[in-house]
Amino acid sequence: MADTPDRSRPESRPQELVDALQELHRAAGRLSSRKLSTLICGREDSLSAASHETVRSALNGTRMPRWETLHDLVRVLASLCSPPRDEEAESGRFLLLWRAAREGEKGGQKSFQELANSGWGGEDGKWTPEMVMGILVNPFSAIQIAPGLAVPHEPIISEDVWIRAMEKLIEEDGAEHALRVLLHTLKGDYIGATEGSPYGYQNMDREAADAFAAFHYGCREVRRRLRVEPNLLAESIRAMRADETMDRDDRAEMLENESDLSLMREVMTVTPDTWDEVSEDAHHMVFGYLIKQIGPPGPLSLPDAERFQILWRIPEPGMD
Repeated sequence: MADTPDRSRPESRPQELVDALQELHRAAGRLSSRKLSTLICGREDSLSAASHETVRSALNGTRMPRWETLHDLVRVLASLCSPPRDEEAESGRFLLLWRAAREGEKGGQKSFQELANSGWGGEDGKWTPEMVMGILVNPFSAIQIAPGLAVPHEPIISEDVWIRAMEKLIEEDGAEHALRVLLHTLKGDYIGATEGSPYGYQNMDREAADAFAAFHYGCREVRRRLRVEPNLLAESIRAMRADETMDRDDRAEMLENESDLSLMREVMTVTPDTWDEVSEDAHHMVFGYLIKQIGPPGPLSLPDAERFQILWRIPEPGMD
């Protein structure tokens, strides 16, 4: 079925889409509609079999093309530019223009998943609608966020649960109420604020926060190595007992813990899959067996793998 004009919707042929397509056509050398139609039909990834009349009407802006036609035309034109343009990027750009042509301004906005996959845009130095919206919806732009809410911590609910809770609040009390409550909370009037951090926990100083983050990163790395090195725990225990540089107090504490048969049963049988089922004392024991030291933490801006340097009792294979 040929692409047909949609005269019932004046927004269906916006000049922005036509201008962008004609610019791409110029950059590709203004090939004839017949030649472009032949190239489209010769590609294995084509979604359409666009005729030269369909290509001409799309380029002239006299008809609103189907997405299949525009997808194929944009990719062919992008490949013909000098230097060639990224076909995926151009296809994504024209999809938003095409949606805006059919649906109005809302159609040109990225969905959350598109935003997560492709980012905010702006790599060309130009502001995108997503970047503007991102600044407007970021609480950081409007308020000073309470320091007690910014320390590293273990989340007590998932992101999905938080979103469902916000949806419920908006449904019951309205969007304005929900958003004002959110900003009020971020400014510092949160549950447990009188104690300095949420839910009455003591406010963590920087040293404690670093120790907390280092321990949890180390535990993740321990689980990773245990998954692929089944004899690692036993070898690490032997290495620890043979370590003459070990602090006397640390050794005494370890020997005291080893006298707890119930705890040692957890330690010796734990696997990466059952890690969350054993006690925190067992986590500390396994951590101490495998990790001799984690160096002083680097800047907060670094990823964990660069921020925390682990000295293993048994070096990783291939890292000697």
